[in-house]
Amino acid sequence: MSKTAKNPSLQKKIFVLDTSVILYDHNAFNNFQEHDVAIPIQVLEELDNMKNGNETRNAEARSFIRLMDNASGSKIMNQWIPLNGTKSGRFKVVMDNKPDHADAEAIFGAGKFDHRILNAALSLKEEFPEKKVVLVSKDICLRLKAKSLELYAEDYETGKIKNVDELYTGKTVLSKVPEQLFAELKTEGSISTELLDIVPQSPNHFCILKNSRKTATAWFDSTTQRLYPVSSKKIFNISPRNHEQSFAVHALLNPEIKLVTIQGKAGTGKTLLAIASALEQRKDYRQIYVTRPIIPLSNKDIGFLPGDAKSKIDPYMAPIWDNLRFIKEQYNHDLKMQGRIDEFVTTGKIVITPLAYIRGRTLSKIFFIVDEAQNLTPHEIKTIISRAGEDTKIIFTGDIYQIDTPYLDAESNGLSYLIENAKNHPLYAHITLDKGERSELANLANDLL
Repeated sequence: MSKTAKNPSLQKKIFVLDTSVILYDHNAFNNFQEHDVAIPIQVLEELDNMKNGNETRNAEARSFIRLMDNASGSKIMNQWIPLNGTKSGRFKVVMDNKPDHADAEAIFGAGKFDHRILNAALSLKEEFPEKKVVLVSKDICLRLKAKSLELYAEDYETGKIKNVDELYTGKTVLSKVPEQLFAELKTEGSISTELLDIVPQSPNHFCILKNSRKTATAWFDSTTQRLYPVSSKKIFNISPRNHEQSFAVHALLNPEIKLVTIQGKAGTGKTLLAIASALEQRKDYRQIYVTRPIIPLSNKDIGFLPGDAKSKIDPYMAPIWDNLRFIKEQYNHDLKMQGRIDEFVTTGKIVITPLAYIRGRTLSKIFFIVDEAQNLTPHEIKTIISRAGEDTKIIFTGDIYQIDTPYLDAESNGLSYLIENAKNHPLYAHITLDKGERSELANLANDLL
């Protein structure tokens, strides 16, 4: 009996990549080790239709096309071409073939690229019965259709978080803390972590210290290996309402921390605290950018909407304007300050714009806030951070369980990916906000419905 028969995991596989995988990671076809990778011709057609434009998916399409061109060289692409590396498999472009048995177009309908991609995978399954053919797609419905045709299908795992329930929260609660440590933290201004039953692994980690009588909040400085107190500091007339919000404000105001993520459900104050902290530090930055990715309704581009550019994007940016309006309302007694906030907008000190409108820019001395970051891919997150110039601070806020794009989930979105992979860097801080502060009625919806 062969080794492959004894151990099915050693069986050579052919992975068939859907367009959604390429748009998620243009380098995907290099990530399948010794196995072969097949690209249906329909995928190249779809990428050809997406290659023009300034959005990330357009850049991903162009990058993949260039990779394919370089990898193929002068070889014919409908034949297997070795990938680079001794342990790498091969790749080829699969033509528009119809299988002899199950025909996806006959079953699900003709004229749709997805069904032709299914047929390409089914044809490979018939051509190579000794190999396991697997369709890889970020599209759940396409994977379900594949499985209904007795075709193996799976999500693209690269960049996915294995257990999102154990995602880094940025904080630790310590109970039964000795009374004398509270006094030392207050009088000395810090305490050593050696005195506590904790060894923080992540720089800029936050702690809630408790015993039966007292509660204190602290921040771990990895350079000194000590805990320092965190106070509840008001920013631009906005006061933190719980410990986690105080932690968020501390990270947002700390000039040594250049990258901050704030994760939490609706109403926890993520965007409000980020904008308020930006305004509090407005003199330290050349501009404040507040942006969010546009997720078009019914997958229609904003160009579909009537009106000029401002009227097209205003509905998508309304939540940000609402937060700015709320901050203005804290100065109802101060018309001069209200006028200054309006002036920040008119003079461009604070810029509220869709994320697509600032792609390609170098961000120097910018306080950069990206709202709804859970709707970004890991590659988009990386692209944004790589644009950071000198003295720039980047804030990502979002709720990893409220995703509006069809090919992302709590495990594969860019915000989860960033939290998991940046948690040990000294320039980074994260906090998960658990308690909703919008209203008791909003909490009812989040907790019970």
